[in-house]
Amino acid sequence: MMPPEMTSASLLLWIVLGITLQIALWLGISFWRHWGEYQALRTGVGSDGGMAVPVKETLPSASEPASVAAWSGFRSFRVDRKEIEDGAQSICSFYLVPEDKQPLPEFKPGQFLTFRLDVPAPDGHTEQITRCYSLSDAPHAGFYRVSIKRVPAPAGSAYPPGRSSNYFHDHVQVGDVLQVRAPGGHFHIDRSDAPVVLIGGGIGITPVLSMLNWCMAEQPGREVWLYYGVRNSNEPIKRSHLEALSATYPNFHLRLCFSDPLPGDQLGRVYHHQGRVDVALFRTELPLKPYHFYICGPTPMMESLVLGLEDWGVPESRIHYEAFGPASIKRSANPTAVEPVVATQSDIVVTFAKSGKQIPWQPGMGSLLDFAEANGVKVESSCRAGSCGCCQTTIKAGEVAYGHAPDFDPEPGSCLLCSCTPKTSVTLEA
Repeated sequence: MMPPEMTSASLLLWIVLGITLQIALWLGISFWRHWGEYQALRTGVGSDGGMAVPVKETLPSASEPASVAAWSGFRSFRVDRKEIEDGAQSICSFYLVPEDKQPLPEFKPGQFLTFRLDVPAPDGHTEQITRCYSLSDAPHAGFYRVSIKRVPAPAGSAYPPGRSSNYFHDHVQVGDVLQVRAPGGHFHIDRSDAPVVLIGGGIGITPVLSMLNWCMAEQPGREVWLYYGVRNSNEPIKRSHLEALSATYPNFHLRLCFSDPLPGDQLGRVYHHQGRVDVALFRTELPLKPYHFYICGPTPMMESLVLGLEDWGVPESRIHYEAFGPASIKRSANPTAVEPVVATQSDIVVTFAKSGKQIPWQPGMGSLLDFAEANGVKVESSCRAGSCGCCQTTIKAGEVAYGHAPDFDPEPGSCLLCSCTPKTSVTLEA
């Protein structure tokens, strides 16, 4: 028999060892249980082999809406609101909501909508035309917005006023239904944090305004300069909105440039620079940074700025512009430019299957659309610059080549006649 004091010491030792083992066992079980939960959440597989159920449901944020596929063809939209935007009463915004009340795909800021319109014809009937207008706001869940300037007849000429713009202003009312193709176009802002210079001339501000609104909503810390060129204080659209953004966001720099200010337009109060937007102005104001330049406006303005920026040393990859037909903008010669591919072989034949015509190609005819019209082949067309997709035609055999990448992406197996020429003998469904 052990002495009593040894029995008590042994008992105490066994009790301590027992408690220690229980604590270690509990810690081990807890560790492996939590490790299993962590692995289940990390991999998406539960401990029983099924999908793990997160503790809290994650919803898409406002800046990352659920993806909605673009629709094909035309879709019905109702005009929900009209707003005059400028002092001259010549620009009107149209807010469009889908008739089917289904979600809208998110567009890229800078893209445009294509409309199919039934406009009055001189003979009293209606004529169907297709036109493109830039989206003028950041993406929203329930509506699209376009801002359209009324185009008057040119002074001293026999040309009529703009058919589609005047139709929108005079005939399209709240509640009317319009046929609209999904947003498209390759002119849109990137989603990086690189500093940007946005340049809008006249109504060319519309896609630039879409870019600006998106940047302020989604990237408020991004450095953004806006150079907006108009004649005077009657012409800017959304001026109070632009000034409010400038006062709210220190990284946004607004520059209103008036080429022909009114007597009451005070420099420094009503506008920031007298004269046209040009590279000389950029040289005096912009810090030396790798800016991306986004330009939209009249062709002479864009042509001057594109060439001026290239001469200033801005890389071609940082100069982006909307011309609804990039061929109209002359670029400096450089090794990366895409040269148009023009067929010169005399043995190339273009066959128009539906019209039953087979005609030798004539290299000096321009595009396949020009060639078709010159030979009595009727093809529906509108923009003639690769933007609206109206002249899209199926290629039944052969190949075509593009002088520049069109804004509208044709469906596989088809081409835009206004923007291409035959590369080989080709058969078209026209």
